[in-house]
Amino acid sequence: MNALAGGPAPDPHARYLDAAATAPLRPEALAAMLAVYQAGPGNPSSVHGPGHRAAGTVDHARHTLADAFGVRPSEVVFSSGGTEANNLAIIGLSLANPRGKHLVTTPIEHPSVLESCRFLERVHGFELTLVDVDHDGRVTPSALSRALRPDTTLVSIGLANAEVGTVQDLPSLVGVVRECGALIHTDAVQAAAALPVSLASGAWPGPDIDALTVASHKFGGPQGAGALLVRQNLAIEPVLHGGGQERGLRSGTENVAAIAGFAAAVAASRVDVGSHAIALMESRDELVARVLAEVPGARVTGHPSERLPGHASFVVEGISGESVLVALDTAGFAVSSGSACAAGHDEASPALLAMGIEPELAQTAIRFTLHRPLEADDLERIVGVIASERARR
Repeated sequence: MNALAGGPAPDPHARYLDAAATAPLRPEALAAMLAVYQAGPGNPSSVHGPGHRAAGTVDHARHTLADAFGVRPSEVVFSSGGTEANNLAIIGLSLANPRGKHLVTTPIEHPSVLESCRFLERVHGFELTLVDVDHDGRVTPSALSRALRPDTTLVSIGLANAEVGTVQDLPSLVGVVRECGALIHTDAVQAAAALPVSLASGAWPGPDIDALTVASHKFGGPQGAGALLVRQNLAIEPVLHGGGQERGLRSGTENVAAIAGFAAAVAASRVDVGSHAIALMESRDELVARVLAEVPGARVTGHPSERLPGHASFVVEGISGESVLVALDTAGFAVSSGSACAAGHDEASPALLAMGIEPELAQTAIRFTLHRPLEADDLERIVGVIASERARR
């Protein structure tokens, strides 16, 4: 049944299977952005009427994110995205809290985390320890404990990995960090859009996280907006200097429309986050089962169960990962080989190598990240394409 006959309109993004790179824009986000644009110009720092209107929009968005993630509005710092928020967390907290000059993170983090740590190494004399992950991409409390030192300033461990979907048992790791006395930051860009992430008491991962990063476009909001949720009693050195916006932590005129769209997307995603996650898990599990059963040499990467609900990632012996992506794209499916920030590089994924996957096999990686359950016909076509590519080799 089609829309003209009274049925629902087809989803134009049904075969877009790269939500981990960026999710389709939610209609609620688009409506919120349009409302800002149609209202006319206004700088939140201006003292006239249009400025007050813009400031009110930003303030409303700040309260929306605070309610969604269990923090105070004063603990929400808007940024241009997850990368900037990670830079602010790692560089800002480390420089402002000179307990020592030792950082701990993992080799499977987003480049914005790793490169922020390396900047502190190169320019400010910090030492960096990369804690080992197991073959599922998880950090164990014992491995983390071995990496910590009396002079550890900050630990940054992502809540969920973009490439393989593994979700960390962060509460168990927080206890180890607290015993050491260091601060802990988590990049929750992937996890927060798919799971009921909150820093409220009794929630997951809970109130003991010092700083947490989120990004608009993972929720179906616009690209170019993000936020750092950081405890207000913590000192933090700004990374961007200027007019002192965002409580002096992030100078620069706020992107009012993007912030409004960001908040609208977060609010919309929170309405059905539990039921939506269950539906995605069921579809993901069916895709995994079919690929493993029908594609010789296929292996799932990441944790078999503790993974993002819409995330299915594989390596396949005897194929070219690039040829599979091209074949799926030709068939109308948008799929990736891993993190969009690493696309275009010929080297095997450092995350997969850190998990013990051989370099040649790591280059066959295929990643499906669903924003809605797969249609039966689409599932059939996807498995058929991969199996055909495998048979050609």
